[in-house]
Amino acid sequence: MQQASVSSRSATRPFGQKYAFVVVAVIFVALLTAAGLRATPGVLILPLHTAFGWSIDAISFSAAVGIFLYGLAGPFAAAVMNQFGIRRTVIGALVVMSAATAASYFMTQPWHLFVTWGLLTGLGSGAVANVLGAVIVNRWFVTNRGLVMGVLTASTATGTLIFMPGLAAIVQRGGWQPVVLIIAACCAALIPLVYVLVPERPSTIGLRAYGSTEDDVPVPATGNPFAAAISHLVEAARTRTFWYLFATFFICGFTTNGLVGTHLIAFCGDYGIAQVQAASLLALMGVFDLIGTTLSGWLTDRFDPRKLLFMYYGLRGLSLIYLPYSDFSMLSLTIFAVFYGLDWIATVPPTVRLANEAFGDRKAPVIFGWIVAGHQLGAASAAFFAGLMRTVQGNYLDAFTIAGCTGLVAAVLALMIGRNRDAGARLAPA
Repeated sequence: MQQASVSSRSATRPFGQKYAFVVVAVIFVALLTAAGLRATPGVLILPLHTAFGWSIDAISFSAAVGIFLYGLAGPFAAAVMNQFGIRRTVIGALVVMSAATAASYFMTQPWHLFVTWGLLTGLGSGAVANVLGAVIVNRWFVTNRGLVMGVLTASTATGTLIFMPGLAAIVQRGGWQPVVLIIAACCAALIPLVYVLVPERPSTIGLRAYGSTEDDVPVPATGNPFAAAISHLVEAARTRTFWYLFATFFICGFTTNGLVGTHLIAFCGDYGIAQVQAASLLALMGVFDLIGTTLSGWLTDRFDPRKLLFMYYGLRGLSLIYLPYSDFSMLSLTIFAVFYGLDWIATVPPTVRLANEAFGDRKAPVIFGWIVAGHQLGAASAAFFAGLMRTVQGNYLDAFTIAGCTGLVAAVLALMIGRNRDAGARLAPA
């Protein structure tokens, strides 16, 4: 009776099971906006240095804190979504992001930058990140999960593609203040979209998950969501699989948004390349990452995700080692942008699949949140480390070369990851 009831209600819903793609479209836009917000400090480094005389490493520290909290908030956000709902969590995060970026318009001291673009936007954007994508995929899809996760992950690249060149042009013409107001307005505009178009789960509107032949039977979350996030971490930390995934994703962050996303524009500036031109390289990376990450999702549904990670990390490491020794002509930079862009975040779909296999659909989003925290810890380390190296040495050469070498290490570690629940065998006592 229940099955027939759900089927009849589904038939009257616009799009039927395909409504899952409406949800994906809204979440895609939310994720790309959060990605654009997180990438904005890369455009602001030089203008803030010029406007206020703040040191590059001080500005980089605030960016690093924001990146770190962007990851650390993930597992707690996933637990809060389970407890209080996706819509409430995402809307609350968008309110914080919009308010914090708008408040930064009035900043005059480095600690203002730290509070707004470090603490508040870091926590807010952490709830609108890859963990949100994992929760949506697990709730709304039974088939094509790798492909959909690839599309959602690619929103990060698309955020860079849409925001960075335009923001760099605005900075050149009007300074940094209009940039923060634009980001605040974009975050605020998403609030009604999420409220109207994103139900809690398929059964909320009488549907089944896409590709499912069974009714969606939600298991209500109980207890403290923060305690649940910690308990899932403790459980996962007893497995080798978790630590291999954590280590490779730490290096993923160390070699992407923390380094290139934050410092590439400043690195190019050392060679006399204008901000808009440098931002266009990030946009080009975004185009190729949109292609590469979507393709990665398709490949993840069909091939061994460990071998995919080996190729992605290896290609990325070689690209980063190449860059400091190139001639920084537009040709060499374009070659770098293409090869590096193809796997900027193509690592996410294989990593999500390995986490699902090891920890199950219900726990995996929270545990993946902790793995993402490792990613952002690596990104924060790279953001601060590269800024410090630039201040101490006067260039970014060693910072990029070292990051490239870590990519090669991650390629080897990827082949050591287990593939099923038994592969997450408990670590022997020390």
